Amino acid sequence: IKCVVLDEAKQIVYKSYHRHRALIKEKVNELVQYIGTEILKGQPACLALTGSASLGVAEQFGIPFVQEVVATQIAVEQYPETIDVVIELGGEDAKIIFFDGGIDQRMNGTCAGGTGAFIDQMASLLNVTPDELDELSLDSTRIYPIASRCGVFAKTDIQPLINEGATKADLAASIFQAVVNQTISGLACGKPIRGNVAFLGGPLHFLPQLRQAFIRTLKLEGDAIIAPDNSHLFAAIGAALNYKEEGLTTMDDLLALLGSDMHM
Repeated sequence: IKCVVLDEAKQIVYKSYHRHRALIKEKVNELVQYIGTEILKGQPACLALTGSASLGVAEQFGIPFVQEVVATQIAVEQYPETIDVVIELGGEDAKIIFFDGGIDQRMNGTCAGGTGAFIDQMASLLNVTPDELDELSLDSTRIYPIASRCGVFAKTDIQPLINEGATKADLAASIFQAVVNQTISGLACGKPIRGNVAFLGGPLHFLPQLRQAFIRTLKLEGDAIIAPDNSHLFAAIGAALNYKEEGLTTMDDLLALLGSDMHM
């Protein structure tokens, strides 16, 4: 769950990024209580939601909803440096947005292959955390071909390598390279990724070696590499920037909604 609170000058006064571990309603409730008590202190706020998990909530309670790719685009357009291409990885989706020569948005389908969920699954297979996977990849000396289109296929590739004695470092780097290959081939589909490239989303924010794998593959250098401080929150920032006055509510009102029969 990503959240930002903006003041009237559109400056961030609060931000958070928490794994909900499928307890979405409970975690949102905790978050809203904290924001209402500690951040807004009873002041009303304009609320907007983004992300696939919040679409049903927005429809059920009449809260303004911003499609995730659109929210990301809005935040990018506010960024002070020119961004030509966005590569964003989420928990269950991946996006490439081309800005040069008109907006061209690409997003993966229903499969979570090559996303944060895939990385979690592969880390679990190696009995390490995603952060440890990132650290291990620093010591790699070899890249193995691994399918990232599907976790089942990836396991089929990795298990024999484990049996043959492949190091965790090499497997970690190979997993990251598989994510890179899947994202570029599956979404860019041959369209050149060039100019200033921004790397957004939780996996690319918290796993710097995954980001480096993209940079190496795309042969990016210097100012062409853009990794904003709040790269993991751009969709939430974009949703907040696109608030509507009809989204005006108090935290008490929102807590009352959350306490009702909310379906995720």
